[in-house]
Amino acid sequence: MSSSGPRAGGPTPRRSFTSSQKLEFLTSYETACQSNEGGAFLRREGLYSSQMTEWRRQRDAGVLQGKKVGESIGKLSKDQAETARLRRQLEVTQGRLEKTEAALELMGKLQAFLENASHDIPDEPRSGKR
Repeated sequence: MSSSGPRAGGPTPRRSFTSSQKLEFLTSYETACQSNEGGAFLRREGLYSSQMTEWRRQRDAGVLQGKKVGESIGKLSKDQAETARLRRQLEVTQGRLEKTEAALELMGKLQAFLENASHDIPDEPRSGKR
């Protein structure tokens, strides 16, 4: 087996990616995650979830836009890091809000169903003895 990659048993050369490549990988990874195929995507491309985390942080802070080939990316400024943190927090909060709204809608439907079912029950009390 002359397979290369992180699990092939041998050392792998470090790869570097341009900003546009990182953005493409992020887009593909996030699309794969929506169909629960994120891990498979990472294995297929020989990438790590920590890279996706770092690249997402850089993208959210605007560091990946406009970078020229060979230009190094420095650490995020405090404002960029705060912006990235707040964007991630907003995404999590919006996800929770969507789940809560769906649960409330379901509870309303269940309540209406139970009210209709209670009207269908006869008024005569049932005796536990036969």
